[in-house]
Amino acid sequence: MSFTTCEGIRMTKQKGHQVNLRDAGGRRRGRAWQMGKAGMLGGVKIELITTGSELLLGQVLNSHPGYLSGRLEKMGLGLARQTSIPDGKEQITDVVKEAWERSELVIVTGGLGPTSDDVTREAVAAFLNRKMKFHPEILEKILGYFAGRGLKAPEMVRVQAMVPEGMEILPNERGTAPGLFWEEGEKGKMLVVLPGPPRELGPMFEEWVEPKLRGRAKPGEGTRVVRVAGIGESAVQEKCEAALRELGVGEIGYCARPGEVDVRLRGAGAKILQAGVEKLRELLGVAVYGEGVETMEEVVVGLARAAKMRLATAESCTGGLVASRITDVPGSSEIFLGGWVTYGNEAKVRELGVKEESLAKYGAVSGAVAGEMAEGARRKAGADWAVAVTGIAGPGGGSPGKPVGLVYLGIAGAGGVETIEKKLVPERKTFKAMASQAALNLLRVKLLANPFHKTEV
Repeated sequence: MSFTTCEGIRMTKQKGHQVNLRDAGGRRRGRAWQMGKAGMLGGVKIELITTGSELLLGQVLNSHPGYLSGRLEKMGLGLARQTSIPDGKEQITDVVKEAWERSELVIVTGGLGPTSDDVTREAVAAFLNRKMKFHPEILEKILGYFAGRGLKAPEMVRVQAMVPEGMEILPNERGTAPGLFWEEGEKGKMLVVLPGPPRELGPMFEEWVEPKLRGRAKPGEGTRVVRVAGIGESAVQEKCEAALRELGVGEIGYCARPGEVDVRLRGAGAKILQAGVEKLRELLGVAVYGEGVETMEEVVVGLARAAKMRLATAESCTGGLVASRITDVPGSSEIFLGGWVTYGNEAKVRELGVKEESLAKYGAVSGAVAGEMAEGARRKAGADWAVAVTGIAGPGGGSPGKPVGLVYLGIAGAGGVETIEKKLVPERKTFKAMASQAALNLLRVKLLANPFHKTEV
């Protein structure tokens, strides 16, 4: 479980807790997220240390815990503790030492770059009491990385070719900083050091670290995640928790994000967890849109490809976000014909054929205009389905009759045009995320051929 990736999460058993790390003088050294026994799967205690002052200053979202815990869980392993600490050789050395004393596997991320604040290499060397050794083959690869991009490598990159003696080098095919690996004894503890950029960390972990861990993994409790749209987390719990408890599901978690809720099931065998997934689908019906890490846009594109249906979008307040999410999915070119961002009234009339009298009578934020936008996009693109979004993202522009957060969705198909009104969170970025999610969910429902009036999006 990562506290960085969900707006809110409630566990109905085995809650984790956040602790502040302080030195002997009482100075704050970092922040940790510690789980109970539920956080340790497969009998191996694993700790993650993420380094970087930018993480604690809120300048960068810490995605490492969510990604790594997900990869570990698939192998029957799990994080027991996650700590974030600022840059600093002494701080990193001390926290690694503490983690090493209580864990079988310690993973450290970040601080392997060439700049003065990248001190993880030196900190690990100090912890292991090893000297730094220059590796010319690493430097050669780094210079080749720059040359391949038509760039001259700065002199400071030489530091990335320095490795604590005795540590195994993990190749980095997508950047310049190699990872590091240390194992104490034939079946002893392991220390893994990975670069901070996610595009480098992910492939390195999957290609070089996971094979080393598979021998340590033991069959443990699995996790199933069911993704729900259009229903709040409290309503999901009220509808489902008692039935899940009756099945024997030991741990149930609810993670709310804009426009959706993840229901996490753990603490039982595979058969009981499968029964829990089936019960959620039975009780929540069409509101369940996927499982695991499936996104709404992936589901929509998959359904459209399977049905050979072509899609189009018309957006105002979301500024192209719906189209962007669809085109993020590989294979979307097979089904997505195009989209329009018609932010102003003139563009709505010119590009989509929205009637000037509709704008004058009902306003740009109205069911009538949403419907005409959808029909115009469907007609111009030659699509089977077109979805439209128009609303008031805020912070200004609202009125008593049309407050900030109001949005209208339009959907046009061969059978005609339908519209729906929703009132979303009146905060601009959250509003856009929720509106795009609702638009995609409306497309999903239509592709599933469910009755429009019975579906809450």
